[in-house]
Amino acid sequence: MSFLITETAVDNIIEVRATGKLTKEAYEQFVPMTDDKIKEYGKIRILFVMEDFHGWSAGAAWEDFKFDLKHFNHIERLAIVGETKWEKGMSVFCRPFTTAKIKYFDHSELEKARRWIEE
Repeated sequence: MSFLITETAVDNIIEVRATGKLTKEAYEQFVPMTDDKIKEYGKIRILFVMEDFHGWSAGAAWEDFKFDLKHFNHIERLAIVGETKWEKGMSVFCRPFTTAKIKYFDHSELEKARRWIEE
């Protein structure tokens, strides 16, 4: 599993790249950085890019659920970039867990996703 968090030129945007299966350890890296951004900006935007993504471990799924509950109103936009039908389905599945505007993009539309997340 590879998990890379990148701060962008726009301060309230976080770009996350996930490969393989997300683990609880990845969330232990992601959550504190995200919490800090939310404390600083109130609302954040997340660009989540999946490459050869295989979902979540049980521990990561639990951490994700807790994160979603805690930050229900703190994520303004979520761009999901993927390559499979089930990844596209995530943009629908996530809707009840956040007030964020959520949009799915194919990998070929990564730059379009970046522009949308910055609007």
